[in-house]
Amino acid sequence: MSQGEDGTEVREAREVRVLPAGAHALLVELADGQHAEAFHAELLRRREQGALPGVREIVPGARTVLLDGIEDQDARLPTARDRLARELVSWTLPPPRHEERDAVEIPVVYDGPDLGEVAALWGVGADEVPGLHSRTAFRVAFCGFAPGFGYLTGLPERLHVPRRATPRTRVPAGALALAGPYTGVYPRPSPGGWQLIGRMVDPAAALWDPGREPAALLGPGTRVRFVAAEPGAVPLPRTGMGS
Repeated sequence: MSQGEDGTEVREAREVRVLPAGAHALLVELADGQHAEAFHAELLRRREQGALPGVREIVPGARTVLLDGIEDQDARLPTARDRLARELVSWTLPPPRHEERDAVEIPVVYDGPDLGEVAALWGVGADEVPGLHSRTAFRVAFCGFAPGFGYLTGLPERLHVPRRATPRTRVPAGALALAGPYTGVYPRPSPGGWQLIGRMVDPAAALWDPGREPAALLGPGTRVRFVAAEPGAVPLPRTGMGS
């Protein structure tokens, strides 16, 4: 980091790789997750200012950002995609500024089948996992895998855990899981190889609702707080889950 003339921190230019992805898209590869988050935030800022004409969709990933629907305004000029690709590699990014919206609170019971294994990897007792996890401030870095599945960051590196050596053929909806630096909640039953440490109190709460705007409860940038509940807890009213 360095400081600009106004005293604000400015992120130094870092290596950016821009690849074509079809006739009207670019895939931007970044150094790491933080770099991708900052790059995504800058893209959104510039689009809001009208500085990214013709870019219809911006999709963040773990270390990438996809820009899709890049349209040419004038066929006599070099393609808009090629011009934008040259510009992107020269950007210097400010640190991302998160909107401090209220966090989405998700009540969970910490009784997953991998709780003991995760506790051992963390070097703590199984009864300490709920406190360590629920005290963490999470934020959705990006979405993927299944509609409504958000990849949440926030756990310190010492609490990162590997995926299971053998994935499960079925993980129930509402399962709370860990893998690498990420926390996630399965929005529907599916196969999965993450470590399961708990479950939503109300697994029927809609993490993904096509009739809602936005459809994903846990969209990129959303702050999330997990609230530890007792095993016999009654599901909270749906209004608390954004439905």
